[in-house]
Amino acid sequence: MTPETVIDIMREALWMIVLLSSMIIGPGLVIGLVVSTFQAATQINEQTLSFLPRLIVTLLVIIFLGPWMLTQLIDHAERLIGSVPYLIG
Repeated sequence: MTPETVIDIMREALWMIVLLSSMIIGPGLVIGLVVSTFQAATQINEQTLSFLPRLIVTLLVIIFLGPWMLTQLIDHAERLIGSVPYLIG
């Protein structure tokens, strides 16, 4: 196994981590920004007002994108396991 192969495998794994985590974190970040703008405009300082919408959006994203995310992880694992004989030899 060459160093280029190891770097390529790590690059793919890191890209998968970034892609899947951004799918969960991104919508929560946008909702948090919208809620904090609303709080700043109305001068409401309620902690649950900023926490609850982000929690709900994060759970909805996990519910709706969870099967796609799991499929991506399984496909990546199958490609990696399938390429083991070529990587060793």
